[in-house]
Amino acid sequence: MQSIYWVLTWACHRKCVHCYDDRFRPYLRGALTDVVAEGQQAYDAVLANLPDDMTWTDASGVRQPTLLILAGGELLIDGVREELFYPVLDAIRRRWPDAPPRLSVQTTGDVLEPEYLDAMLARGVTTIAIASIDDYHVGMKGERKFRFMEKIRAMMTERGVSEVSIGGAKSDKLKSPDPASRPQDGQPTFLFFGAQEDLWIGELWPRGRAWANGLTKAGYETNFCARWSGARNFLKMHEAGSEIAIEPDGSIYPCCLKTKAPLGSLAEERLEDIFTSVGALPSIQALNAGDPEGMGLAGGWSREVFRSRSIATDGKGREITNACLGCDRYFEEHLSAELKALRMARLATKKAALAAG
Repeated sequence: MQSIYWVLTWACHRKCVHCYDDRFRPYLRGALTDVVAEGQQAYDAVLANLPDDMTWTDASGVRQPTLLILAGGELLIDGVREELFYPVLDAIRRRWPDAPPRLSVQTTGDVLEPEYLDAMLARGVTTIAIASIDDYHVGMKGERKFRFMEKIRAMMTERGVSEVSIGGAKSDKLKSPDPASRPQDGQPTFLFFGAQEDLWIGELWPRGRAWANGLTKAGYETNFCARWSGARNFLKMHEAGSEIAIEPDGSIYPCCLKTKAPLGSLAEERLEDIFTSVGALPSIQALNAGDPEGMGLAGGWSREVFRSRSIATDGKGREITNACLGCDRYFEEHLSAELKALRMARLATKKAALAAG
């Protein structure tokens, strides 16, 4: 895969109004232990069922290491950092000792301490993404985000971590101080991004608290499926554009927005086996083409029907039309059952093979 986005836990110290999943929130005492345990119980199996070859081929034909993005929630808070995050980093190095993936970590940055940064770098993390540079994160509104960025820059500079820009930033304050500079080979990097028009998805996904709070601005012309972190090309393992999202329990999705049901679980099966099975479905092929409107054509949904089913009312009473909503309806009425049946058949075949020998 070119990229794998792995949410290790739902635990977070924030409950942001724009978050795409309302499971990201603070958990206290026993609830925190329980939610972290979900990731603890799954990560060994997830790693075992990811490809042995964690590379992809770029446009020039050169093999590049997969970018494995570890995220939460917030991985650096107490109760997550030592209990789950660092053990996963250590397990990744054991899984691919000779040709490891590139490791990126997403964090809000406000809980980042020098010793946490040192621990990540010592465990092979090559990129730290500070994902809170917007007005939605508490404490980041207006000029405060820029003062925060300077604090992070000072910490990174002390450790030889070079800043890179995500691209598209319009304000000079959001850009790397030297956007033309290039990090040396092997040099760790960091970057800033957030939910702004020019720093991520300004429209916001029609998901989670962003949907409940009436914050999404995405219309039908906004095809998240065809964008990076959407489903387009996710089936093309080892090729450019291939990316999947993983939840703490090992469930996998063709996009970071997440469909209404997972394709399968890496806690149970190898990724290649899941792809071989679900990739034969015409609806999944449509998602892989970045054409959600076409996912129901083989099942009796014309493009006109799909569009008519892509309308819903958000938490503020606004009527929104977006293809992600049509995808949700098709999953609910058709595809979820198909995926479940395929999963049960695969697991039955696996069980029979184990019993036979």
